[in-house]
Amino acid sequence: MIQRQLEQRLTDAYRRKKVIVILGPRQVGKSTLLEVLSAGKQNVRSVNCDNEDERRLLQDRTSTELRQLVAPYDFFLIDEAQRVRNIGLTLKMIGDLKLQTQVIVTGSSSLDLADEINEPATGRLLNYNLFPFSLSELAASTSRLEEQRLLETRMVYGLYPEVVNEPEVARETLVNLTNNYLYKDLLAFRGIKKPDVIMNLVRVLALQIGSEVSYNELSNLIGVDKVTVENYINLLEKCFIVFRLNSFSRNVRNEIKKGKKIYFFDNGIRNAVLSNFAPLELRSDEGALWENLMVSERVKRNAYCGSYAHLYFWRTHDQKEIDFIEEMDGRLTAYEFKWSDKKKAVIPKAFAENYPNFTFQIVNRDTFWDFTDISSQ
Repeated sequence: MIQRQLEQRLTDAYRRKKVIVILGPRQVGKSTLLEVLSAGKQNVRSVNCDNEDERRLLQDRTSTELRQLVAPYDFFLIDEAQRVRNIGLTLKMIGDLKLQTQVIVTGSSSLDLADEINEPATGRLLNYNLFPFSLSELAASTSRLEEQRLLETRMVYGLYPEVVNEPEVARETLVNLTNNYLYKDLLAFRGIKKPDVIMNLVRVLALQIGSEVSYNELSNLIGVDKVTVENYINLLEKCFIVFRLNSFSRNVRNEIKKGKKIYFFDNGIRNAVLSNFAPLELRSDEGALWENLMVSERVKRNAYCGSYAHLYFWRTHDQKEIDFIEEMDGRLTAYEFKWSDKKKAVIPKAFAENYPNFTFQIVNRDTFWDFTDISSQ
């Protein structure tokens, strides 16, 4: 069993006596995490909302009925909660009861769950995200040396639990994930009328990781208007398929003010979208894969350690750029990602002159643990 780094944050949160919500993509281990959290506990009730009869336990209930259902237990676990109609109202009522019961909720997508619960249940919930395995989680289970040895494999096949645990069928697993799970929540959403368009958009985004994207260009490539492109990317984020970085801009006249980079939460999913699992020595995109892996690992690391840093990239119209910038408590740290140890990085003069109080690090195969490990805070 590979211990998830989120586990400690969740157990620390019990003392706050609020409803805990764990969101994340399908097949990343949310149900397994619930089992771990309830292991050894004596008075636990689990409700799996994939089952209709269990789902009905939570739908359209009064606060009195919810008290009778939840209050007798020390732990009340709700899995796949997005399947419950009006789950936001249900969780609000449970939160208002102020029970001693610790309620923990999981959802495979934030499409229906997070959007619905945020407004009615504000202040009553603690929200957390669970992602595919992180490199530091795997290193804690084996060793850094072992993960260093498997680094190229992780860049190609990613870090979904089933991929890691059954590497001999990694390609089959990723194709199945992509075809059967990746778009499942998204295509069920009422706003999606052209599923072929959104799948084409995902393929185009997969070809542009590490590069600044233009909504106008994406609009022309896939044949829909700019507003639809932006809406679909928002939905892809809510399904934990991709995430965005905005451009950093404060002082420099020719900085790109509204640029965006889009990354995939998992390299294996990105490569499955493109049907390309070729080894690194046969690829021309190893630099982009390294950047995507490192940025996604930093997102996991920050989420699991509770960091509230803002993440950006930096670029000017004359193509001066920095791969990744983190702003925390007014301090800037600039990072360059280099898969090849032979490649050097130089901070652009315009950035150094206008943002003098910054630190700079190169993230390569020798230094990435300091960038990704949760203990490096």
